[in-house]
Amino acid sequence: MGSISISEKPHAVCIPYPAQGHINPMLKLAKLLHSHGFHITFVNTDFNHHRLLKSRGPTALDGLSSFRFESIPDGLPPTDVDATQDIPSLCQSTRRLCLQPFKQLVSKLNCSPNVPRVSCIVSDGVMSFTLDVAEELGVPEVLFWTTSACGFLAYVHYQQLVDRGYTPFKDESYLSNKEYLDTKIDWIPGMKDIRLRDIPTFIRTTDPEDGMIDFILSETKRAKRASAIVLNTTASLEQAALEAVSSLLPPVFSIGPLQLLLEQQVDDSELKSLGSNLWKEDRTCLQWLDQMSPNSVVYVNFGSITVMTEDQLKEFAWGLANSEQTFLWVIRPDLVAGETAVLPPEFVEATKERGMLANWCPQEEVLKHPAIGGFLTHSGWNSTLESIVSGVPMICWPFFAEQQTNCRYCCTEWGIGMEIDSNVKRQEIEKQVKELMGGEKGKEMRNRAQQWKKLAADAAVPHSGSSWQNLDNLIHKVLLQSP
Repeated sequence: MGSISISEKPHAVCIPYPAQGHINPMLKLAKLLHSHGFHITFVNTDFNHHRLLKSRGPTALDGLSSFRFESIPDGLPPTDVDATQDIPSLCQSTRRLCLQPFKQLVSKLNCSPNVPRVSCIVSDGVMSFTLDVAEELGVPEVLFWTTSACGFLAYVHYQQLVDRGYTPFKDESYLSNKEYLDTKIDWIPGMKDIRLRDIPTFIRTTDPEDGMIDFILSETKRAKRASAIVLNTTASLEQAALEAVSSLLPPVFSIGPLQLLLEQQVDDSELKSLGSNLWKEDRTCLQWLDQMSPNSVVYVNFGSITVMTEDQLKEFAWGLANSEQTFLWVIRPDLVAGETAVLPPEFVEATKERGMLANWCPQEEVLKHPAIGGFLTHSGWNSTLESIVSGVPMICWPFFAEQQTNCRYCCTEWGIGMEIDSNVKRQEIEKQVKELMGGEKGKEMRNRAQQWKKLAADAAVPHSGSSWQNLDNLIHKVLLQSP
């Protein structure tokens, strides 16, 4: 934008939902806006701000005068635990208690010397309390839903699921009733052959007052007040879902994969080096991968929130061991519910020549590494999209929220995934890992993954790609406009 005075510079306040899978894509979007001339204020919670400094070093957020980090309290009791907070508690707390601190922060920014006035707000889709501040200031607000388009479309139809009597479930037996969970939901435009089990899991409750359903209903209703909705996806990947969502809500912009736009548009090395991982990354895994043959390693990572039982951990471990495949497995200390994740010593000994374990890793770099041949994943949207960008097929073990929806699309619509039953057994893990890495279906999935990789890259082609154009339109037709 040339040499522009501070007072004229657009100022975007970006506030993610306070969990790793929401912070990562929001930081990417903030970097893209900065590269287009925006002053950025990035707002974490106090809890995550401290975790970020702990994982990346006390000066990790210093350096860029026009890209500043601030924090507000999340309203939850203080804790020193280095893990994602309880999601239902966090949802209720942010909704009830974060508006005033956020309003005070924006007011402080608008009174600060050498900082341009706030000209727009870019908020996580489930932090929509920020709409009140944008409306009060008279500035545009964009809601960034970090889900897939199909996952978001399912959330938008939660009210109809309630109205039609699908949820709450009549009693607890329905939670595991295969026949009921296989009920076809054939009335959501843009979602073909979807079943009740493929709808985001918050509907699986017997409580008419369930807080998470109420939260989703509230957030999707408030989405109509936004200046625009942003999704980290591509038109080629989710055309039907995007068209369906666009018919129901404000302008919807698909601007993914953000990581590819970032590679094309951001040159600033200081900006590139700004990271968002709340756990310290173990980069030695990349050197380990350098020693491996192409497509020979299974990458295993269940994301930042998934928890499992000790028995499930053992089943995954022995399934991997018995598959005799080389693997890189990321195991967070809090992966096992209520205790520290510890693998059987016999497993560690049996796989020491062909396995590497890490607490956390730079996932995008790992997935792009030529040694990676498959990904055992929880089907979170960031992981799914990063796998598509890298052309890597998946074994899917969805845990909660819209991960079930993503899994369904990976396995049936896009042909790049195989699902594992939630009641995981080592024999099934062994069989599917072998198939993924060397079977006929694995080869088909790898070919399909390469095709989707190309389509994802096409969306980010400078000037002509659909996501490139959508980002440009978002900036010039929404964020730089007065309402």
